[in-house]
Amino acid sequence: MQSRLPIRTDSPLRRALVFGAVALVPVLLYLAYELGRYRAGYDVREALAARAALRAQISELERLDHEQRVQLAALESAGIGQTRERAEVSRTIGELQAQVARQAQDLAFYRGVVGDSGQSPVKIQQFKVQATATPRRFVLKLVLGRPVRPEDMVGGALGVTVEGSEGLLPVRHELADVTVDKKREIPFNFRYLQSIDVEIDIPGVFRPERVTVELRPNRKGAAPLRQTFLWNPEPA
Repeated sequence: MQSRLPIRTDSPLRRALVFGAVALVPVLLYLAYELGRYRAGYDVREALAARAALRAQISELERLDHEQRVQLAALESAGIGQTRERAEVSRTIGELQAQVARQAQDLAFYRGVVGDSGQSPVKIQQFKVQATATPRRFVLKLVLGRPVRPEDMVGGALGVTVEGSEGLLPVRHELADVTVDKKREIPFNFRYLQSIDVEIDIPGVFRPERVTVELRPNRKGAAPLRQTFLWNPEPA
């Protein structure tokens, strides 16, 4: 008795239609996703244009920052060989350092918006110098924050340098020179905000002109933040 084997015909057209339907599913899902975002008020073109504008702003800020740093370096070099004009050069350097610090803060903000890396995970959100009832004693009041969304704790150390002059000579004092307990740095550890008060004594005839604060996060690969503020004490 002869057995009968079933014979199936392969249809290339049917197979192509099946493959086409499978390939079309991701496209339809993406279109549905974009339609949902559009109905929610999200415009891809506007988002791309805004991102391009922010990147242009970053480029301009980087150009200004480079020019100011070149000018600052030239002034610092000029200040080395001059004696009588050192005090004036020192004040000018301080103003330029403060301007560079503000530009760096703006760069950190815009880089955070567009997702650029390399910024410090901490920032100086607020700074002021508060006078006290004791002559030549002041309190540096800082509020530390995060430039981007805080996902975990951040810790590190804070350093302070007070720059100014004694007569015609530029002078700088580190944190250990102006604090009673001779601290070289102050630790910080927070997630959202942290307030830090640093009590300092201004020595002798030293005339302070600016304060440089450096934040050194202990996170691997995190960039330190260095910012300069003009000396402008508020009354007690």
